[in-house]
Amino acid sequence: MESLSHLGYGFSVALTPFNLLMALCGTLLGTIVGLLPGLGPINGVALLIPIAFAMGLPPESALILLAAVYLGCEYGGRISSILLNIPGEASAVMTTLDGYPLAQKGLPGVALSISAWSSFVGGSIAIIGVIISAPLLAKWAIAFGPAEYFVLMVFAITCLAGMAGNKPVKTAIAAMIGLWLSTIGIDSNSGVYRYNFGLLGLADGIQFVVLVLGLFSVSEVLFLLERTHKGQTAIKASGRMLFNMKELSLTLGSTIRSGLIGFGLGVLPGAGATLASAVAYVNEKRIAVKDNQFGKGDLRGLAAPEAANSASACGSMVPMLTLGVPGSGTTAVMLGALTLYNITPGPLLFERQPEIVWGLIASLVIANVMLLVMNIPMIRLFTKVLSVPNWTLVPAIAIISSIGVYAVHATTFDLFLMVVIGIAGYFLRKMDIPLSPLLLGFILGGLMEQNLRRALSISNGDLGILFSSPITLVGWALVALMVVMPIWRIIRIKRSGHRSPT
Repeated sequence: MESLSHLGYGFSVALTPFNLLMALCGTLLGTIVGLLPGLGPINGVALLIPIAFAMGLPPESALILLAAVYLGCEYGGRISSILLNIPGEASAVMTTLDGYPLAQKGLPGVALSISAWSSFVGGSIAIIGVIISAPLLAKWAIAFGPAEYFVLMVFAITCLAGMAGNKPVKTAIAAMIGLWLSTIGIDSNSGVYRYNFGLLGLADGIQFVVLVLGLFSVSEVLFLLERTHKGQTAIKASGRMLFNMKELSLTLGSTIRSGLIGFGLGVLPGAGATLASAVAYVNEKRIAVKDNQFGKGDLRGLAAPEAANSASACGSMVPMLTLGVPGSGTTAVMLGALTLYNITPGPLLFERQPEIVWGLIASLVIANVMLLVMNIPMIRLFTKVLSVPNWTLVPAIAIISSIGVYAVHATTFDLFLMVVIGIAGYFLRKMDIPLSPLLLGFILGGLMEQNLRRALSISNGDLGILFSSPITLVGWALVALMVVMPIWRIIRIKRSGHRSPT
């Protein structure tokens, strides 16, 4: 009952005309950014942060706008996956497996509508999960001290590699680079400059906005310049535009199961929507042993990843709001947005600034409904965006990024640094090193250092404080599990590889 009364307060914040307008703009922009191949939620949210800050939006309105963009991108990513066979973002890769074959069979409208419905159901399941679990986790997290928080950050870092699928080493390297970047700048305790290479512009460290826009926007500009100069040719969204009851009943079980999986994986730091959609797809394929057409245009193979990635996007808000630990790359960017407003996410946020937490949760409900209403009747309009050529996107992204970086601190050094980071990000992507773990490492690095120092100050330098409570011991056990998991997975793959020829 307490959560419901808080949710009612959240709706009173989210339903103000201005915040409704922010949610509408966010869902619309997010859908457009999500359906453009190569862009995605991180780019969409990153580009809007400096704009929201420069416009002087109140923190709750800015967060509502960014959350709506995040959800909109998860919806939009499915459109290019189904009509072009090119995922709009990484979490929509599994959608292409059955979405595009369905479109080739002459059912693009059905595929688009059933995927929109699945995204809505998955998002709704996760929002209910957020409403129930976030306040409970926040109350529990109040018992955390600096030592517990430090172990939690170490767990989040190891989660990145443990959940990274087939490239745990590259993910670990990216996270380590992020940790190193977080140490650049003046040491707040000793006053010593660290890794600033004699540059005064680095005395305060790398600014979050500069790093995000450089890594994702500038590197994306370089990638867009490599690709075709023409817009893509999509399958025309024609024929029956809405699914029937038989198709709905066929996919309902897959949608609900995948929504639950997506929420569960979304809550884990570093797991993200990409892993959630892959696990949900494989799970449904395993369940549907008979009469399945997975990979050839099965509606269940389309509904499962879409429900999972929407649920994961909402679920990743739980660790961000309650523990101050980002659940995904996009929530890491949102966490940076909160720091721009001098807001510290964590359990006390629920008590001190409930309008932000519950306004955000209520806005997720509103944005989810908006996206369903928007994505079914307006689908033909959105598909026209797919024909936008890259030569119009490149200057737009470059201009918005430059204005965004300059607007925050008004220094040309930040502009040059953004370009340098963008070039470095481009080469890292060329080497198939993921950038999201790098960003998570950067965010978590500062928090790890602060909490480790506080813990050691309390214990007069005794490291035993890091192993002194049941929470820290459980945390270290989970860290060990996450370290062992990728090693065990590699060994299992090698063993299965040796057995297969015989």
